[in-house]
Amino acid sequence: MTTVDDVSRPSRVAGPDEAISAEELQLAARNHGIPLEALRYDVTPAGLHYLLIHYDIPDVDPDTHALTVSGAVRRPLRLDLAALRALPRVTHRVTLECAGNGRALLHPRPVSQPWLVEAVGNAEWTGTPLAPLLREAGLADDAVDVVFTGADHGVERGVEQDYQRALPLADALREEVLLAYEMNGAPLLPQHGAPVRLIVPGWYGMAHVKWLRDIRVTTEPFDGYQNAVAYRLRRDADDPGVPVTRIEPRALVRPPGFPDFMSRTRVLRPGPCTVDGRAWSGHAPVTSVEVTVDGGQTWTPADLDAPSGGEWAWRRWSVRWTATPGRYVLGARATDASGRTQPVEQPWNRGGFANNLVQRVEVVVPAE
Repeated sequence: MTTVDDVSRPSRVAGPDEAISAEELQLAARNHGIPLEALRYDVTPAGLHYLLIHYDIPDVDPDTHALTVSGAVRRPLRLDLAALRALPRVTHRVTLECAGNGRALLHPRPVSQPWLVEAVGNAEWTGTPLAPLLREAGLADDAVDVVFTGADHGVERGVEQDYQRALPLADALREEVLLAYEMNGAPLLPQHGAPVRLIVPGWYGMAHVKWLRDIRVTTEPFDGYQNAVAYRLRRDADDPGVPVTRIEPRALVRPPGFPDFMSRTRVLRPGPCTVDGRAWSGHAPVTSVEVTVDGGQTWTPADLDAPSGGEWAWRRWSVRWTATPGRYVLGARATDASGRTQPVEQPWNRGGFANNLVQRVEVVVPAE
């Protein structure tokens, strides 16, 4: 008899010379990153925002879908989309980044969704705050975690499951955590979690549960797969690791000039130009960005634009550069108010999570 173990192998790391597999290409075809030229937009258009779908996009009818609040509460709740829309409405501009962003740049490479640096987007999410609903339900005095269950269902490393993630109660009660039903002023698209999803500003994307159908309060720490097994920073398979939570600081360069089709190496005309990009952190506001044009040998402070969307949105940075004929490697590194700075070389972990090493953008400036 075939079992789920037969079709879902344990995670592994690639061999020293192992190429990207057909399975990884299949994942990459389903889950796209932002085109880096789209860093020009303060708000990422919905179709350009990064996308990660663990299983399938579920077939959810917004007219009949209902969200339940259950578990260790005194008054369980059931709300359809109309009821959610009738509650107080707020909009937050939030930068979302996949926890695996940068995974394919690690050596050895963890075999999974092969992200380079494009798994990010900055959108406006509209919905109702979660905390008042939890309080309305009446939290038990011994409540510990809040578990969020999506309508997507699948198998991962031999475990059949609904996609579920939990937040500690204190994080779930943060005022900025949203039950979102709109993205950039329009109803959520199916691939972005319609009709309702969770938005947890400052946390990596695995916490922002899509196609949300149930919120369950527990009196014990949640030990489900996505919390206890999948999203943990560990050195080897036997290491219990530590949870992946908040987004590490990162700056990305908007590639200047125009690209070679295959290599994506940039071609830039000689002369003065502006090099710019975006920077963000889930721990604390970004306080500075430095830019290199020589692969990290020297660094130049960049100008940071004023925040344009609140504390959870990325910020534009820029620096003037006079390009002369030659070959260059551009990069940028962000520092936030907590003192965290992007590394030039990234410490390795088995899942390839929170890999915020400095981006490398190869640029050729031809002689005139």
